[in-house]
Amino acid sequence: MPRMTVNERPLEFDMDPDTPLLWALRDAANLTGTKYGCGNGDCGSCMVIVDGAALRSCLVTIAEAEGRFITTIEGLSRDRSHPVQQAMVAEQAIQCGFCTPGIVMAAAALLERNADPSEAEIKAAIPNLCRCGVYPRLVRAIQRAGRVARRLETISAAPAPGISSEDAAREVPAIRPPSSSEEPEG
Repeated sequence: MPRMTVNERPLEFDMDPDTPLLWALRDAANLTGTKYGCGNGDCGSCMVIVDGAALRSCLVTIAEAEGRFITTIEGLSRDRSHPVQQAMVAEQAIQCGFCTPGIVMAAAALLERNADPSEAEIKAAIPNLCRCGVYPRLVRAIQRAGRVARRLETISAAPAPGISSEDAAREVPAIRPPSSSEEPEG
């Protein structure tokens, strides 16, 4: 059974060793931020960081991931405060959002290696396909995230993370349907 560290948690997968890492993450570990796009490595929607490198999880088996350190979009930043996440919002580089997790992971891996990438380096490091065509804003967002990472800039335009699950739903007294003998008010 392949073992690896996913988002700083040691995991063991009781699955066929030839299972793509993508499906182990989504189906067994319930980390659904990693998206299935094409299944053959062309789109980059399933990008995760493996030992510091951005890799397409649809092309990596769990046997190949044995003993490695994997970071998914969920493990990058629980409160969406990572500079790439903040810059993507601030630069309006998100449209439908389907490709966003993969792009964020590829950009985070790039900035970890090079916090001041050129436009050419960004284009080379981000192989992800975006059907919405956010590429010019994407380059600006990654350059901005690099400035934030180097502490040359702060981002205050990006909204705070969404509502917490504790605030999103809470228990309330039960609502009793009117009985058939009660007259509706009117």
